[in-house]
Amino acid sequence: MHFKMIIVFVEDRKTDAVLNTARENGATGATIIHNARGEGLKVSKTFFGLSLETQRDVLLMLVEEHLSRTILEEISRAGHFDDEPGTGIAFQLDVEDAVGVVAQAQKITNEVEKLL
Repeated sequence: MHFKMIIVFVEDRKTDAVLNTARENGATGATIIHNARGEGLKVSKTFFGLSLETQRDVLLMLVEEHLSRTILEEISRAGHFDDEPGTGIAFQLDVEDAVGVVAQAQKITNEVEKLL
């Protein structure tokens, strides 16, 4: 079984919508890192040195490669990444090897077999 790592940087108010959409499309779980900070094309504004930007979350999802593109596209829609600048970004990376996913592998195998 081959996996992809989907990494999502999203406004914290949209984390639940993105996570629910990922699960609906085959993701079996995620690691969430709260209170990340980033900058896009525009430099973030500050008030006496304190950032005025909204907080971001980082979501890490290990997903089966056949499901990854659909999950990526659907979380983009759920987070409105292409509609609202600065809302978030998501991308996927190839995973060469993974351990600790035996329990998830059986569920993923059943889901992928249904699709193929």
